[in-house]
Amino acid sequence: MNGVQLFLLGRTLMKIGEDALPEPPAGADRHTGSARLVLIVASDIAAHPDSAISEIVARTGLPQSQVSAAVARLKEAGSVVTAPDPADRRRVLVRQAGEVSDRVARVRATGVESALMAALGTDSPRHLPEIQAALDLLARHFLDAEPQEGADGQEAPAPHDPSAHA
Repeated sequence: MNGVQLFLLGRTLMKIGEDALPEPPAGADRHTGSARLVLIVASDIAAHPDSAISEIVARTGLPQSQVSAAVARLKEAGSVVTAPDPADRRRVLVRQAGEVSDRVARVRATGVESALMAALGTDSPRHLPEIQAALDLLARHFLDAEPQEGADGQEAPAPHDPSAHA
């Protein structure tokens, strides 16, 4: 595999992931912006709690309107909370919600089997176990949410889980 193939595989996996996500409440047409943009914003918020919209815009490179729409969608889903910035009450700070909302629980519980089969162009689950095992292996190495012991014997921090906010 070369860099181009890896990039194209990543895009394909993102599309499959988007297809696997359950519809937002009241349908996808109710909100502007794709699930991909919402996940990018959610990931940034997870990595940088108590950020202003302008800071999220600067880090993600997304337009302010898309970041604001994603934050509104995440707030409606119960994934994030907002509060006035104590230093500048005109600004709003965004952080992850303290509890898992019903929407987040539903997103986490949704399987990817049908989206994988649709991407494969088949109704037969024959190759599904092999593909899921490969995806599980990649996730374990790149997205493992369990703290791992680093080379120095110390516990390494776990990566952020943006799926907690879709």
